[in-house]
Amino acid sequence: MSVSKNLKNVNDTSFVDLKNYSKDFIYDMKYATTDNFLKAKVYDCQACFLRLKTVKALILANKDFIKKGYKIKIFDCYRPLDIQKKMWEIVPNPSYVADPRKGSIHNRGGAVDITLIDTTGKNIDMGTNFDYFGIEASHNFKNLSEEIKSNRKLLKKIMVKNGFNYFESEWWHYNFKPALNDNISNTKWKCD
Repeated sequence: MSVSKNLKNVNDTSFVDLKNYSKDFIYDMKYATTDNFLKAKVYDCQACFLRLKTVKALILANKDFIKKGYKIKIFDCYRPLDIQKKMWEIVPNPSYVADPRKGSIHNRGGAVDITLIDTTGKNIDMGTNFDYFGIEASHNFKNLSEEIKSNRKLLKKIMVKNGFNYFESEWWHYNFKPALNDNISNTKWKCD
């Protein structure tokens, strides 16, 4: 699907719902369920809000994946600062959760937690689950099958090509570089 002409009428730093700009993503918003390390539903809905500039880059990355027979599956996008504080209370380790005093790029609308699915909708094996807090989730962890290393490498290569940085200890986490200096937000979205 092409990038919507609506993109031209919105400021790059505005928050937008990804679903309004592309139908080519799969959603498994973990914090809108109890299937997460908090063991609590902390989002009211499955919406993926991001800054528009992040949405544009993510759409381009997904187009690259689609050409290779994959799609992005999204676990998390924008995260209100209050939720960041709850996460920090549970896992006060900056290797896995950003200190809310500094804020996370998730709080700025510039980060996504993602994986890939194939054309049948099957998750691609990345070696650990999302939000696995251990060395095995690291990009540098080598004791993995060639298939898993190749899957992680593909995810990383295309995301970096499209302007994203990776977080060393989490294979699923990507920051859009131009959003690093955006303001932290604590807005909670209303669900339809």
